[in-house]
This record gives sequence, structure tokens and C-alpha cells, in this order.
Amino acid sequence: MCRRKYGTVSPVLVFALTIFTGAFLLFQVQPLIAKFILPWFGGGPGVWTTCMLFFQVLLLGGYAYAHVISRWLKPRAQAIVHLALLVAALALLPIVPSEAWKPTGSENPVPRILALLLVTLGLPYFVLSATGPLMQQWFSRANPGRSPYRLYALSNAGSLLALLSYPVLFEPNFTRKAQAGLWAWGLGAFVVFCGFCALRLWKSETRNPKSEGNPKPETRNPKTEPGVGEVGSMGASVVADVPVRPSDFGPRPSFGLRTSAFGLHSLWLLLPACASVLLLATTNKMCQDVAVIPFLWVLPLALYLLSFILCFDSPRWYKRLPYTLALIGLCAAVCWALPKQSAIPILAVLGIYSATLFVCCMICHGELYRLRPEPDRLTSFYLMIAAGGALGGLFVAVIAPLVFDSYAELPWGLFGCGLLLLITCVRDPAPASLSRRLWLAAQGVGVVVLGVALLWQSLKFAKTRVLIARNFYGVLSVSEELKDSADMRHFALFHGQTLHGLQFVHPIGATWPTAYYTDNSGVGLAVVSLPKGDRRMGLVGLGVGTLAAYARTNDYLHFYEIDPEVLRVATNRFTYLPQCKGKVECTLGDARLSLEREPSQQFDLLALDAFSSDSIPVHLLTREAFSMYDRHLKTNGVIAVHISNKNLDLEPVLANVARECHYQMAVIESNTEQPHPFWKLEAGWVLLTRNPAFLDSPNIRKAIKPPEAHLKKVPLWTDDFTSLYQILYQRPVGPTAAAPVVAPLPGSAPPK
Repeated sequence: MCRRKYGTVSPVLVFALTIFTGAFLLFQVQPLIAKFILPWFGGGPGVWTTCMLFFQVLLLGGYAYAHVISRWLKPRAQAIVHLALLVAALALLPIVPSEAWKPTGSENPVPRILALLLVTLGLPYFVLSATGPLMQQWFSRANPGRSPYRLYALSNAGSLLALLSYPVLFEPNFTRKAQAGLWAWGLGAFVVFCGFCALRLWKSETRNPKSEGNPKPETRNPKTEPGVGEVGSMGASVVADVPVRPSDFGPRPSFGLRTSAFGLHSLWLLLPACASVLLLATTNKMCQDVAVIPFLWVLPLALYLLSFILCFDSPRWYKRLPYTLALIGLCAAVCWALPKQSAIPILAVLGIYSATLFVCCMICHGELYRLRPEPDRLTSFYLMIAAGGALGGLFVAVIAPLVFDSYAELPWGLFGCGLLLLITCVRDPAPASLSRRLWLAAQGVGVVVLGVALLWQSLKFAKTRVLIARNFYGVLSVSEELKDSADMRHFALFHGQTLHGLQFVHPIGATWPTAYYTDNSGVGLAVVSLPKGDRRMGLVGLGVGTLAAYARTNDYLHFYEIDPEVLRVATNRFTYLPQCKGKVECTLGDARLSLEREPSQQFDLLALDAFSSDSIPVHLLTREAFSMYDRHLKTNGVIAVHISNKNLDLEPVLANVARECHYQMAVIESNTEQPHPFWKLEAGWVLLTRNPAFLDSPNIRKAIKPPEAHLKKVPLWTDDFTSLYQILYQRPVGPTAAAPVVAPLPGSAPPK
């Protein structure tokens, strides 16, 4: 290490602090800004996917910026331009999005999210993303004869530390505004560090005024020495100490390979693109089927980054044979888990997806390392890696929802990983021995079998559904069950793998509330216990419109639904809404934003039914949200909250709200006895009211569950603080509709 001092500070230390701080801030701001805007756009995984697209595109822009100014501007001009951008970035602080960006309707949220991020965070993120390659280039000029590439190890450490510390340190202990304030101070420190680096560069140019162009990087033999190719923020480099021989990187590709569809540059693009697709597809799947929480944003991203670090650290970390066998085994596990995921423990689900993502990223980045260029082409290598990441993000966030009806990018990303592995093996210049031919043939067979298995599973799923639709908010599907039974035949709506309602085809059965909304459920008991006369009910979450079955003539029902596809399905495939006896209105858009814009609705009952899926909108459960609900309730009105959820324990959250807002609280669990008819699902509802007489009515008093002696303690949720990580749990898995208990419907003929 260089021991010369500039003033009293080691120049190496200054560059090290700059790179470490930049990488930390770059990855710390990703979950922070997503947490700010998540409530405005429905709380689904599509928000994080869109944010990741923005981050990857800006990263590509930062790499291109570093490449251009280092190639075309003199060092002093580089310093002036970069410091000017940093000062401009400081002027944009704090990075708290303006509420003017809140959506006003049911339009596609993707363009609005991207524009919001660009205005709020664009310039700070852009200049941070250029830190690694630009500071490396400045260091090499300011310290001639010293290799800059080892500084990327600090970038790795800063990135991982930011990712791992957010869900366990920053999110549970600081509000969003406090986090934004800490991040702003961190950016200020980063600008100061960059100023010292620029001053060091300026002084070095004074000592060497005739230096032009980039210094020739020193290099090390990557085949004989460890520590080669330390990687920074989603980028890579080759560590250099001793001259590199051309043979260290293999022969330059022939003209045919360079210009073919799978030539060298194509693989530089496709391998990181495949890893990026799998990163976002796995995150989508985890968030949809577990919960949309920063922990499940950070875990896949950390595994993705770790694979970069390992693969570019040394060739010893990636060997084709064990990772190929692991890929085959884990893909088989994914094929097994996908159709039955709701019956698998949460830790097993996370383990399968996480292990599969890590192995696939190790294969993509390991093969990418094998194809690394000579040092004189490293800048192109960086840009292709960043372009591949952006391409993968664009595919998952924008193209896949338009092309696929389901989350098909996950299985096809796995297939693409196997196919790219086969292609890289085929183009390997190793001698074509018999063993190698057999090995390639075995890989080819594995890839074909994997592709057939994934295709068969997709086709099998499609055959069980009469409708499949996908948009920003997820995948909706409708199934037709028990077709051979005149009384039991029914249609069911699913969001991902979560049932959102079912309705019988039989004319009598079609009028009965089913699933979580039966007459013995908390919401069913609440509706029938309301005062006599015309009733006004607000219903957050439409589903198939089951609660419309309770309406009497002159009742008023107002549904709030964020997903326009749900409204289309509920009115075209189900009859609860078209045949409702009362007056029905439906407002599209986020329920809280819609209610904030409306005058007081004077509801007798406000039912919050947006939490049975695992990607729950947490902004509907904060203290401020319930204060707003109060404005829409009559004096003795009731709030009913559906808390049936296999992974999240929402009861402690509502207990806090009850204490804070002075509600009386009752928990009602229904259909918990075994066996019970398949159309009566286990359901948990919480009733909140300031009217003790309501909870003392005979039907409700009899159904109330005794309070838990040791209810989990969690902090009060506010708009500025929520933490799903603290309420994760695993419910025992009960019987499913696969083996229903068939019971006759009241008023209908017995089932055949």
C-alpha cells in the first residue's frame, strides 16, 4: 500500500473511503426509496421490479459516463465536471418523494414510478453509480505504478454491508425520514471524499503535466494467482500486478464467433442479462408468495452480488460439474414446489428459490469470468455487463407482463441459464475428446429435459384455468371446479396462489356468501348485526364481490379496488355484483388515496379485505390510515379487517391501532373445526368499534375468540414506520380444496 501522505491523510485511504461510501450509499438507497413509494402503488412486487429496472438503467448510464469522460476529457476537466454534478446532486436533497407523485387513477404505474425516481433520485444515483470505474481511473493517475483494482474489494464490502444492514438495522430502528436524513449526510461525506480525490488528481497532473491518455494498467496472471478480478457494484474487473500474457485469457475469438449470434460480445450481454432476469423473477415470486418486505428484496440481491464476488475473485469458486448437477437438482425442486407452494413451509420455499438463484448466478457469472477480456478491453466488458443487467430488468418489468399471462420468466429464465451453459461449453476451445463430447451430450439432454418439464408444467397449469391474466399488480386466474356436480360446480378466483373468492353456478348456491365471507365469519356476523334500515358499507378489496350477497334493497355498497382486471373478472365471470339487490359503486385506484379525496361517506361498516394475499398494502394499516377511516364512519360505525394470512400475523398490529385510536377490538375465527365444507374457508376477522353494544350483541359475543395471553409485541405502525419482518410467522397448513368435504347447499338439492 502507498504510504505517502497528502497533508495528514493517506491518498490510498481517501480513495478507499470514497469507493466504500459510494457503494454503501448506492445499495442502501434502493430499498429506502422503494419503501417510500410502495404504499402509493398498491404494495405489490411490481413496485420493486420497476425500481430495479430504474437502478439497472442508471447504473449503465453511470458506467457509460465514467467511460466517456475518462476517454475524452483531460483529468482536470474530469474533476471539474464530476464535482459539479456532485454539488448539483446535493442540491436535490433530501430524497423524499413529493406527494404530488401519488397516482390519481388506475393508469399503468410503471411510467409514473420511473419518472418519480428520475426526478427524486436520478442525479444522486447516477453520480454514485460512476464511482467504481471513475475513482479507479483517478487512483491510477494519482498513484502511478499502483494497481487500482484491489479497491473494488472495498466496493464489494460496502455493497453487501448496505444490503444486509437495511432490513435488520435501519428499517426496524429508524423512520423513513430519519433514514433519508442519514443517507443525505452520507452523501455529503461522499462528496467531501470525492473532493479530496479530485484534489489529489489535480496535484498529480501538476507534477506530470505531459501525461496524456490512460496509464497502462498493471496486470497479474489470473490463472496462477488468487484474488483475480475483484468485483464492484454489479461490475467486474481483473486485478493486475504483473504483465498479462495473451494466453492467460485464451485465444481471441475467430471472426465467425465474433459475428455469430452467440459470439463473445453476445455472451458478455446474455449471461448477465439471464442472471438479472432470474434475480428479478425470483424476487417477484418470493414477494408475491411470502411478503413484500425489504428483507425479501435484499436477500436475492445479496446472493446475486455474492456470486459476482466469488466468481471474479478466483477461478477456484466456480467449477462446471458440481454447479451443473446442482442446477439440475434445484430446477427439479422448483418444478416440484411451484404447483404446491401454498402447502410448503415458508423457510423451505425461501430456501429452494434462494439456492436456485445463487446457483444460476454462479453459472452465469462463472462463465462470464471465463470469457473475460484482456485488460485493454475491460471498459467494454463493464459496459456489456451493465447493459445485460439493464436488459434483464427491462424484460421482467416491462416486456414480461405484456408477453406472459403468468410469471413465466422464472421457469424460462432457468431454461435460458441451462442453454447458455451449454453454449459456453460448446464454444470452449478445449480439445474435443470423447469424454468432453459425452459431457456436452449429457448437458444437452439435461437442458432439453428441463425445458420440457417447465413447458409441461406451464401447459398443465393453463389447462386447469378458464382465464389467466397478468398486469402490474400480479397474475389473476379463474378455475372451474367440480364440473360433474350440478350443485357443487363453481368458479374460483386466484391471485397468484391465494384464493380470492368462489361462487357456485347453481342458481341458489350463486346467492350464498362463500369462502372467507360465510354467515358465521366475522364480517358476516358484523353485517347482520348492523342496525335495521338502509345500510351503507364501504369495502376495500373487491375479489369476486362476495360481500354483495349480503345486500338488501336500498343498501349502498361502495367497493374500492386497485386492479382494473379484478373488476373486469368480477363483473364478467361472476354474478355477485350484477345480481346485487342494493346499489353498487366501484372506485378504481388505491383505496386510501381514493378515500382521502372523497367527502365523508358515513359508512355503517368499512371492511378492509386487502390482506389475505401475501403482498399486503401496509399503508392501509397505519395510525394515519385509521384516522382517515374514522372520517368516513358513522358515530357507531364498525371497521372489519380480514387477517387470514399464512405468513403474517396482523393481530398485534391491529391491537396497537385499537389502543392508539381507542377502539374496542374483537377477534372472530370461523370454520376452524375439522372437517368443514370446502366452500367455507378458515377465516380470521378483527372488528373495531367504539360502540360496546355492537360487540355485546348475542351472535358476536358468542363468536369472539378469547384474547391471547402473550400477544406478540410490535411497534405501532405509522406512515413513517412499518416492519413486516417483525410479524412473519408460519401457520399450520390445514386441509385444502383438493379433497373437499362435499356438503349440500342450504335450499338446494343434495349433491350428486
